[in-house]
Amino acid sequence: MSRNMSIEFEIANNEQIEAELGRRLKRRRVELGLNQTEVAERAGVARRTVSSVERGEGGSMATFVTLLRALEALDDLQRLLPDPGPSPIALTEGRANRVKERKYPYKARKKTASPSTAAEPWKWGDEK
Repeated sequence: MSRNMSIEFEIANNEQIEAELGRRLKRRRVELGLNQTEVAERAGVARRTVSSVERGEGGSMATFVTLLRALEALDDLQRLLPDPGPSPIALTEGRANRVKERKYPYKARKKTASPSTAAEPWKWGDEK
């Protein structure tokens, strides 16, 4: 894979994605005319941290966000994961401001066997 080509995030492993994000941070830094020491001072991290992230050698989410802030690239996060807003159903029912946000993904409940499909016929329990 050439360094000038973007990767296919859907098929890349985590290490490849981290390396690509590091290359993109470095490219942004160079476009701004900053060296690693200047970015480190802006972000309040060590220069070695900037170097490590640019090489794709890991870092925390907090460090990544801090570096984005130092590189004036936080707006890019909005495009990455935009706020989904209210659901279409809530909008059509005029409930957009009253609907609670879902905390967990919807999972269909398992169907229980009805008496007609059970192996034994259903009984009241008072039979002798």
